[in-house]
Amino acid sequence: MANPSTRSRRAGSPGSRSMAAATRAAARRAERTGPGPGPDSELDESQVPPLVAVGRVLEAEEPVAEPAADKGAKKDGDGPARPSRWRQRGLVTAVLAVLVVAGLVAVSVLGWKYLEARQTDRARAQALTAAQKAAPVILSYDHRHLDRDFASARGHLTGSFRDEYRRTTSKVVAPTAKKYQGVVKATVVKPAGGGAPAASVVSASPDRAVVLLFVNQVTTSTQISGPRVDLNRVRMTLTLTSAGWKVSAVDAL
Repeated sequence: MANPSTRSRRAGSPGSRSMAAATRAAARRAERTGPGPGPDSELDESQVPPLVAVGRVLEAEEPVAEPAADKGAKKDGDGPARPSRWRQRGLVTAVLAVLVVAGLVAVSVLGWKYLEARQTDRARAQALTAAQKAAPVILSYDHRHLDRDFASARGHLTGSFRDEYRRTTSKVVAPTAKKYQGVVKATVVKPAGGGAPAASVVSASPDRAVVLLFVNQVTTSTQISGPRVDLNRVRMTLTLTSAGWKVSAVDAL
C-alpha cells in the first residue's frame, strides 16, 4: 500500500502547481477582458441580452429620447404650436377690426346720404315756393312806381344777378316804361280747373336748385292798342343764402 503522505506530495508536484498557476492566470485575464466571448469563440445564446438579435441591436433596447423642445411643445403648448395659434388669433383680430371699421364707414356714409337726401327734399320744397313767389315780382313793373317795383324785385335776388338786374332796369327798362307808360303784370300759370301752379324743380341740392315755371305776362303801353299776353317758359336758378332762397339767374326759354 502506498503511503498517503507520498500521494500528497505527488499531488503537489511541479506539474500540478504549474497547471494551477496557468488556471489562475487565465481567470485573471478573463476578469480583465470581461465576460464576453472572444472573436473566435462560439456565441452562447444564454449570454445574449434581452431584445438583442444576432447581427443588430433593436432600437427598443435603448429608446431615443425626444428633443426637449418637442416635449415642451406637447406639454406646455410652446414651440411651433403656440406661434401658429398666435398668428391665427392675430388674423382673426385683424379681420374683425377691418369689418368693424368697414361697418362704421358704411353707417357713416349711409347716415350722411340720408341726411343729404332729407336736406335735398327740404331744399326742393323751399326753392319751389321761393321761385313761385319771386317770378311775379321780378317779371312785373308799373311805370307809375318803378322804383318801388324794382326795389321789391331786388329783394328776391342775390349775387351778380342782383347787380345785373339793377343795371338793366335803370338803363333800359325804366326809360322805356316811362316813355310809353308801360305796365307788365306777370303770373305763374295755373290749370283752368284749379290746382298747383305750373312749376317744377329740375334739379336740387341742399344749397342750390333749378326751377322751371310757365309764366304769363300781360303788357299794356301806348305802343299797342290793347293788352298783349306773352306765354313764357322761365328757368330760375336759386341759391340758399343766410336770408333764405334767392334767385341767382333767370333765363327765358
